[in-house]
Amino acid sequence: MYEAVIAELNHLDGPDLLAPLVTDLFCGNIALVSSFGAESAVLLHMAAAIDRSLPIITLDTGKLFAETIAYRAQLTALLGLTDLRVVKPQADVMRMLDGAGALHRRDPDRCCHIRKVLPLENALTGFKAWISGRKRYHGGLRADVSTLEETDGRLKIDPLARFTRQQIEDYLDRYHLPQHPLLEKGYLSIGCAPCTVKCGSADNPRAGRWSGQSKIECGIHRSPAGAASRNSVSSAS
Repeated sequence: MYEAVIAELNHLDGPDLLAPLVTDLFCGNIALVSSFGAESAVLLHMAAAIDRSLPIITLDTGKLFAETIAYRAQLTALLGLTDLRVVKPQADVMRMLDGAGALHRRDPDRCCHIRKVLPLENALTGFKAWISGRKRYHGGLRADVSTLEETDGRLKIDPLARFTRQQIEDYLDRYHLPQHPLLEKGYLSIGCAPCTVKCGSADNPRAGRWSGQSKIECGIHRSPAGAASRNSVSSAS
């Protein structure tokens, strides 16, 4: 469906890639998904420079660090974002499957599925394209991420995929963007509080996510929860 767009724009990066997609090709049908994590300010700043009214979808899992919530408010105000959409998991699903709030301990994949994957799927309803902040230097499943790809009938855009860590740091410095308050405390990648520890390096910044487990992604980009989990949750909602 989007082969022509991919072929035409795949050589572009950063704002050069974002601008035609946001203002022309998918105007009114595109959203940016942000965690307001360690490097989120770069992509949000690029998007705000193009269109401050671009819908920004962020997931509030109920397990976020207080610092992340404060940072979200800070960046939203600083960048003048006018359409921030804070998406939470469905209350009835949470009561049924994680009433005690401890699902992350016994089944982290399922926890991510009901707190992140399903809420994002609902939030993206009606959009033809969405933007994420994956980068190849994060390694793992992201090592060969494309700037443009079609997934689930939508165009998925990763304008920073080919950026290096140094380019990200240079951008933050050039525009004097505030850093996430947990960075100075040793967190290089920041997710939900129970599943994030002080860890990571330049070669593996996401090492502190689900530390000690084989899990390396929450499921938004690749869902390990599987169809059985999806079906059981959908029937409960």
